[in-house]
Amino acid sequence: MIKRGISLFLIFIFYITLLFGQEIITAERYLEMVSDTYAQIRDMEANIEIRSGNSTMNGSVSYLTPSFLRIDFSRPADQVIVFNGEALTVYLPEFRAVLNQQLNQSRRASAAGMAQGLTLLRRNFVPSFLTSPNPEPLDPGSSERVVKLRLTRRSVSEGFREITLSINPNTRMIRRIEGRTIAEAEVRFDFTNIRTNQGIPEARFVYDSPPSANMYNNFLFRELD
Repeated sequence: MIKRGISLFLIFIFYITLLFGQEIITAERYLEMVSDTYAQIRDMEANIEIRSGNSTMNGSVSYLTPSFLRIDFSRPADQVIVFNGEALTVYLPEFRAVLNQQLNQSRRASAAGMAQGLTLLRRNFVPSFLTSPNPEPLDPGSSERVVKLRLTRRSVSEGFREITLSINPNTRMIRRIEGRTIAEAEVRFDFTNIRTNQGIPEARFVYDSPPSANMYNNFLFRELD
């Protein structure tokens, strides 16, 4: 009996040593690791689906660090959003309209890239695991498994009450973003077929608007400098 007791005690000590020798991954630490993953990305391409209320938009998104972004939509067909680091351009084929917004130096400096955006999320939201650190189905009955993080705003000044990130546990890339605004509206972004560091050139973010389109400049705000 004494020998058996000693053996069980040694097994218990060994188990405790292994347990505390492992890093305990908190939600804050997991979000930090996701941010570190995006910090290594120079460029990215993916398919994107945007849902807001009963509206659904589909297209392909291109990103180039630090803040180049382009979305070419297939639904609505031919709609384009481009940001080249200095100006935002939106083409609305339904209205044959091109909306342009120039950014001054201070606004350009505040335009965050993906890694910076995740840093801002960590600063302005409190992360927690939605259910547990373990991967779970993306949707009920789905075979695709993700780690889900719930981000709750630290300040009432934030436009979103809550954001849920669904993260691929193998790549630590964001598969889905779901947000709930202060007006209780819900918006969802799905990213599929993600490819990184493909060597996207800056020329992709140069947009030639249709010559017959009507131009509307500074549609968001007027620059004073």
